[in-house]
Amino acid sequence: MNKSHLQLYFLAIIPPEPIFKEIWAMKKDFEIHYKSKAALNSPPHITLNMPFKLKPQKEINLLENLANTAREVAPFAIKLNDFDHFSEKVVYVRVLPNTSLLELHRGLAKMMRQSFQVFNADYKNRGYHPHMTIAFRNLNKTNFLNAWPVYAQKKYEREFTTSELTLLKHNGKTWDIYQRLAFKNATP
Repeated sequence: MNKSHLQLYFLAIIPPEPIFKEIWAMKKDFEIHYKSKAALNSPPHITLNMPFKLKPQKEINLLENLANTAREVAPFAIKLNDFDHFSEKVVYVRVLPNTSLLELHRGLAKMMRQSFQVFNADYKNRGYHPHMTIAFRNLNKTNFLNAWPVYAQKKYEREFTTSELTLLKHNGKTWDIYQRLAFKNATP
C-alpha cells in the first residue's frame, strides 16, 4: 500500500482554559525568545499514544473503539507542577504522577495493539512519561542553555479535571483536534 494513503493521528488529553492559553503562551515564548517553534504545530496536550498511521477506512472503527474505551473511564484530576527537560532538546511542564492517567494510557495502548496493531504507545518503548511539551525538535543547544535557567526558576502549578480524551489528526502541516471522546458520567 502507498504510505501516502495513510492518515496520521495521535491520542491526547487537552487541558481546559485558561491552562490551554497559558501553555500556548509558553510555546509562543519559546518561538519568540529561543527560536523554537515546532511545539506550535500541536495544541497544548498530554500525549496518551504517540502519532500513528492508519488507513482512512479504519477511522470509524478507531472512533468506536476510542468511544468505548473512554466510556469506561471516570473523570480524574491532573496536576501540573513547574518545568523539566529531556536532554537539551525538550522543555516541558511536569505532570505529577497519576494512577488514573497511567491506567488510561495502558488501556488505550492495549486497545491500539489488539484492534489496530499499533505498538507505539510511548516514545521508543522508554515507558510512559506524561508531560506537556513547550519546546522541542528545533530547540538548539545554545537556545536551550539560555532558556533553561529561566524556566528552571519559574513556578507553575495548576490542576484540572479531565473528562475526555482527544483524537488529533494531522492536516499535512499541523495537528488538529479531530474528535473529543467523553469519559463516563462526564458533563458536556
